[in-house]
Amino acid sequence: MQEEPQQIQRVTVPAIEAILGKALPVLDGGFVRVMDYMGGDDAIVQAARVSYGRGTKRLHEDRSLIRYLMRHGHTTPFEMCEIKFHLRTPMDCWRQWIRHRTANVNEYSTRYSVAIDAAQRTPPDGWRAQARQNRQGSGPMLDAGVGTQLSEREADVQRIAREVYEERLAKGVAREQARKDLPLSTYTEAYWKIDLHNLFHFLEVRMDQHAQEEIRAYATLLGNEVVSRWCPVAWGAFCDYRLSGIAFTRSELAVLQGFRESPEHARQVAITEGLLKPDGSRPKRNSELEELELKLATLGYDLPWRSP
Repeated sequence: MQEEPQQIQRVTVPAIEAILGKALPVLDGGFVRVMDYMGGDDAIVQAARVSYGRGTKRLHEDRSLIRYLMRHGHTTPFEMCEIKFHLRTPMDCWRQWIRHRTANVNEYSTRYSVAIDAAQRTPPDGWRAQARQNRQGSGPMLDAGVGTQLSEREADVQRIAREVYEERLAKGVAREQARKDLPLSTYTEAYWKIDLHNLFHFLEVRMDQHAQEEIRAYATLLGNEVVSRWCPVAWGAFCDYRLSGIAFTRSELAVLQGFRESPEHARQVAITEGLLKPDGSRPKRNSELEELELKLATLGYDLPWRSP
């Protein structure tokens, strides 16, 4: 016998409904706009409990269950929630964004349409020096006087590039060729649809303090202004366990446990684990050691291999 069709009510989240279609500004000319979504915290719980069978007594409160799933890496229930964004972002920022290949994407095409007449500009106090130890990162801010000169030159480059582009179009050059000298600061737009599990991965990488400042601005807005409204319980668990939590490797745990005996014993363990040189001194460059030192500093440990 066939069962009667079950009435299904679509999950709606009032807090996200309130910003649906609203452009949330980022940088000087970018934005994030939520176009549609599916599910919410309730959908995560529903997906997690489906294996219990219909009518099974709930074993946990919803919040406890979601936090359990996040804590133990049960990712499938989070994939049941999806969200679609309309984005405007500089092309250099989009190059990093598109590397997250776990989304559905459709980008504004400058082969079919005229390139967006907007480019991201850097204020005089916004120029960052190259980091000395990180080849892909930024260091301290440059002097404001130097920054003023750089911002003026940036404006010149962007203006000339746009003039040349529009001149080519006026002379009948194909759009796909006319665009080739536009700067990477030119804004592009895209539709970006992604499930919550993969969105959390994007946020974990791009909200990190080591991420480029521009894409970090987008990720921070997505997390604080969108996901926190859409799935507040899951967002809280993500912040606690992944964004603000600390994970230790086996060797890091060995060093940490060495402090139970003495700081000197912890230093000897670090030598045994290859984090320090055989004589107990710090190697010139060891990213594993640097990461351990940051974790120990967070926990309030003094480092026995560093001179006072």
